[in-house]
Amino acid sequence: MRPVKKTSDINVTQTVTLPAPHALIDEIPKSEAQADFISQSRQEIHRIIFGNDKRLLLVVGPCSIHDIDAGIEYGKRLAALSERVSDRICLVMRVYFEKPRTSLGWKGLIMDPDLDGTANIDQGLRVARNFLRDIIDLGVPTATELLDPITPQYIADLVSWAAIGARTTESQTHRQMASGLSMPVGFKNGMDGTCQVAINAIKAASGVQTFLGINHDGQASAVTTAGNQNCHVVLRGGSSGPNFDTDSVAQTVADLQNAGLKEAIMIDCSHGNSSKQPEKQPEVLDAIVAQVEAGNDAIIGAMIESNLNRGSQKFPAPKEDLQYGVSITDGCIDWKATETSVLKAYDRLAARFANT
Repeated sequence: MRPVKKTSDINVTQTVTLPAPHALIDEIPKSEAQADFISQSRQEIHRIIFGNDKRLLLVVGPCSIHDIDAGIEYGKRLAALSERVSDRICLVMRVYFEKPRTSLGWKGLIMDPDLDGTANIDQGLRVARNFLRDIIDLGVPTATELLDPITPQYIADLVSWAAIGARTTESQTHRQMASGLSMPVGFKNGMDGTCQVAINAIKAASGVQTFLGINHDGQASAVTTAGNQNCHVVLRGGSSGPNFDTDSVAQTVADLQNAGLKEAIMIDCSHGNSSKQPEKQPEVLDAIVAQVEAGNDAIIGAMIESNLNRGSQKFPAPKEDLQYGVSITDGCIDWKATETSVLKAYDRLAARFANT
């Protein structure tokens, strides 16, 4: 009998079975104290988004985590800074393990933890869970961008705030995924800088959704959600230019009002808003805080790409040649500039709390 011609997996060269989500979570569990901290920090972020907490939410940290030791050092510094500013600013650390690529490039610590193209995802998931627990133990809430729709099953229980990036905000798959997430989610504006796709995403994510996914046993499943009501817009600029100015924010407020959504806006100081010049981020934060000082309550927070040392370095490169505390993805401001900017914002926010 003539064999049936193969019509699937023609370009697949390898399939490696990963542990089921529950197996990895059981192997690297969160403690009761960690669970309580995550729940509390999510509630605090919710109150900031919906206006019951007047603090500014600042998501600050490396563009991506590639060096665990440098990441822990950064987390310790952020924890100390948080103690100084926590009555006016809620600091959350960027712990980004997945990086969207315009074409090719390093896709993050989960996909390639050894930084050598071997794609040891099994180990990457373990590294990610352990790192998240270490940061939480420092008393710092964690934030990440969720890119692959399977990843949340492995790490989302350790995350206090999540972003859906500009490249994926328009994706039905990511809107459906966000509808089932347990933490607040920020949807970034589209790559062109317009906000309507983020508004549409919030509407979709807040509704009931049923989609294809995996359960905690790793089995393909039809997943039905109740919808995530803790979503907001993130303005990050785009090909049309920055959108952190007063007029752009006012237009976003009007668009949210017209859509019947909460007027809650976070502003990314990087990307299009800094014209891809990371050293400009403190100037953007200054402009954001000025709007808050002027009484704009729709601005609930900001994002800053920051590392121990400034700039970025070329990658791929041998690990032994990499500079400590320097990004291998987008350029960042250094710790001194970060601390100075945060403390300056803290001082300027004093009037907002004068009568509370």
